[in-house]
Amino acid sequence: MDPVAQSGDSQEMIFDTEIRGEVQKILQPSMENDAKFQELKQFLIDWINNELQQEHIVVKSLEEDLFDGLILHHLLEKIGQIKLDVEEITLTASNQKRKLGVILEAVSECLQLGERPMKWNLSLIYNKDILATLHLLVALAQRFQPDLPLPPDVSVEVIVMEPTRTGMKTGKAVEVLTGSRDEGSTPKKDAFDELFDLNLDKINDVKQAMVDFVNKQLVNLSLTVTDLDSQVFADGVILLLLIGQLEGYFINLGTFHLSPKSPEEKVQNVTLALDLLMDGRVLENSVDPTEIVNRDLKTTLRVLYSLFHKHSKS
Repeated sequence: MDPVAQSGDSQEMIFDTEIRGEVQKILQPSMENDAKFQELKQFLIDWINNELQQEHIVVKSLEEDLFDGLILHHLLEKIGQIKLDVEEITLTASNQKRKLGVILEAVSECLQLGERPMKWNLSLIYNKDILATLHLLVALAQRFQPDLPLPPDVSVEVIVMEPTRTGMKTGKAVEVLTGSRDEGSTPKKDAFDELFDLNLDKINDVKQAMVDFVNKQLVNLSLTVTDLDSQVFADGVILLLLIGQLEGYFINLGTFHLSPKSPEEKVQNVTLALDLLMDGRVLENSVDPTEIVNRDLKTTLRVLYSLFHKHSKS
């Protein structure tokens, strides 16, 4: 069924299995008629067409025109001044995927993603996944043209699917495509944006400091966190217990899922935790709960540091 899975190329099989066994998200069909969603799509189409006008390239559909890597190749060279050693035209599926893989690897290096989870991969882009395609384009625009006035506050409802031992579990969540910004201004970078952009060597030091801080608070609960790259904060349980310890909240076990089974239950847990932090003015800006659930390291560190900043001297 999947064109990558049907290929005999072992490298293609690896890319196809990147998302097997993991949480997958599908756009709610009703969101296709959402005005903000359509505005973002059209804005990105106009942006690409303007950038590639001299090359006589015209994009009409993000899903249909970007999947094979041709336009992404030209766009990356234009906005990033990055020359890639790939074929200009690729006709076969295997060559298209190979070219797309080279392009996405270059994108990862440009964005300095390292081992951080991405919201796109070769399989998703090649199979015309609109969410992955939008996340990729927004990331490129923010990296190379930070003053570009992307439509703000664009979020969509998605169907979240997670394979389990007994079958497939589904739920609903909200996916943030672009964040908020003040009228006439662009989003400002914080210390963690700068850390991930310029000081990658220091990330491990910050991670260890947060682990030490968390373990110090959870010692009375006989809980230990070993690292931040695992799923330890992704279901919201440890985060809620940590907030309860630090903020002096008694969080009734009936108000959250102690053993969340589905992505929806994890999102509900994390949403509750973030709401508590916002209500207590520990967090200054809202955070997308799905980024915690999807183990986005920068977002997880940002949330933990907000607690560390308030309580480390107490």
